[in-house]
Parts: sequence; structure tokens; C-alpha cells
Amino acid sequence: MTLADRRSEYETAGLDVGDVDPDPIAQWWTWYGQAESAGVTEPNAMVVSTVDADGIPDARVLLARGADADGFNFFTNYDSAKSQQLDGQPVGALVFAWLQLHRQVRVRGRIERATAQESDDYFASRPRGSQIGAWASPQSRVLADRADLERRVAEIEDRFDGSVVPRPPGWGGWRLHHDVVEFWQGRPSRLHDRLRYRREAEHWVIERLAP
Repeated sequence: MTLADRRSEYETAGLDVGDVDPDPIAQWWTWYGQAESAGVTEPNAMVVSTVDADGIPDARVLLARGADADGFNFFTNYDSAKSQQLDGQPVGALVFAWLQLHRQVRVRGRIERATAQESDDYFASRPRGSQIGAWASPQSRVLADRADLERRVAEIEDRFDGSVVPRPPGWGGWRLHHDVVEFWQGRPSRLHDRLRYRREAEHWVIERLAP
């Protein structure tokens, strides 16, 4: 079977304006909970899209580590390619894809750094191995080989042996403030349901989009 021939019908229940919460974050949490209950792998995984200095889009999969009225949080190295892109163009887009449920959520908005306290608190909650890795990895930089990375890890393990690993100064969080959120539900014959929340002053307007 070729890629062009591959077909999968989405035999799922519909989605209408009357079915969703007036607040997009509350609706996101409802769908997230259903994805978690359905056994979706990494239900908090999302594609994070940014734009570089030449206006070329870039994308990668990260894990959301917070979702509330202020937006969606994720954490990374501030010297990474994505962080440099966000420093230059502080806007972005997210996509959550829960394929087993034939659902996706698209989010767009401006992005800013999380507070130092938020970054400290989250870093302290990470497994020690991940904390060591945050210090050891020069994210997005060229490495000579795998042994180079392992040597860096060993050096950091020795450096913090027997002590608490502090948050690296070049590591922390970002928050995307959602201005547009779209909930997409797959339907038969590609006649999908798409509901878009659009911020208008202090309110959310919910609109149906053509599939």
C-alpha cells in the first residue's frame, strides 16, 4: 500500500458548539483526561513550532508541563535553537495529536519566558538523571560523538556528587499565551468537526470551521 492509498475512516462522535466548555483550557483538560484514560502514549506530548531569523518555521515534539488560564508551559535549554528563535520571534504554535481518539488541538499565541521561581520549582521536581542531563548537554550544538556527551555527563555527576543539583542558569521554562485554540474531531468522509476559540477582548468566541 502506498502513502497515497492509505485510508482510515474516523468513525467517532461529532463535536458541536453546545458540547464544549466556554473556556478553551477547561475543554483542553477534558480532552486530555479522555486521552489519558484511553491509554494514549504521552498524552501531554505536543509539537512546538517556532520561526527562525530568516522567517523559516521549525518544529519539534516536547512535553507540556502546565496548562492554565495563562497558557501552556514547557521547559528547555535557553541556549537551544528553539529558545534562540523564541528570543528573536516570541510567537509560536502548538499541536496536540491524540490519534487513537481521532483528535487534535491546535494553539497559537505569543510566548514568553516563565519566571525564575517557576523554572526552579519544576527543575527541582525532575529526576536526578534529567537534572544531570540538563547541565551536561549543550543542546542543539554539534558533538564529536556519543562518547563526548557521556564524558560530559560523568563530569557533572562528579561535580554534584552527594549534593542537590541546582537549576542551570541557562535552563528554564517558556509559556505560550493562547489567543487561538482549535479543537479538531475526525469524522467520516473527511467531514471533520473543527471548533475554534478566538480571544476577543476578555471573552472567547467559539466558531465552527469548514473541514
